[in-house]
Amino acid sequence: MTYRPPRPTDAQRVVWPEDFGTRFTVFVDVEEEFDWRAPHDSRNRATTAMAAFPDAHRRFAERGVALTCMIDHPIATDPASVAILSRVVEDGRSEIGTQLHAWVNPPFEGAATSAASYAGNLPRALEAAKLETLTSAITTAFGAAPRAYRAGRYGIGPHSFDLLAALGYRIDSSVRPGYDYSGDGGPDFSMADAGAYRARGIVELPLTTVFTGRARQGGAWLYRALGRVPKGRGYSRARACCRGSR
Repeated sequence: MTYRPPRPTDAQRVVWPEDFGTRFTVFVDVEEEFDWRAPHDSRNRATTAMAAFPDAHRRFAERGVALTCMIDHPIATDPASVAILSRVVEDGRSEIGTQLHAWVNPPFEGAATSAASYAGNLPRALEAAKLETLTSAITTAFGAAPRAYRAGRYGIGPHSFDLLAALGYRIDSSVRPGYDYSGDGGPDFSMADAGAYRARGIVELPLTTVFTGRARQGGAWLYRALGRVPKGRGYSRARACCRGSR
């Protein structure tokens, strides 16, 4: 069954102070190397691309931008990657967060299907075991427990918030408003919005996704309709991009 996060109540919404202004949190998905077009394989754990990370971090640091590095199991258990990221957090502002790629994160049970790549689809006990394994690996590698989480492939599920809260997490950023992964066995965020809210001890910070342009009021409906047309969503984005560049 497709997971659709329930819409938060008004009481759950985060109300920012008037002087809070406009702020951004930069999450960086730091993960192993693999081909999205190929089947998921637990053996795909290469991390050689991490050699380029220090230069990327330097560019952000020079502009005063902190990074929240969401790392998965291959990164957290690779000494070279840990050494690189340990220097990153020495800037005093960046942090290490968690990203769960279920197909490369032990323990492994069952077939590596597309649906099983969304951690929130797994049986509660298996999702919990994978989260515990990854959280422990990150805590051991960096000497501090991570506080922020993102499910790989945005694959949050009905048990995820409770499991995260039990492990001491404070923030989740798995909700991707406007996107529907149900055709691949994943969650449906097509009716979600970008507002932050609290749920079961976790603050949800959705990715910033909004509909713009003249048809924005019907954006959610249009998105679903174009999903039934081959390459329809890609065409609509290209048109919007071209209009915006004039």
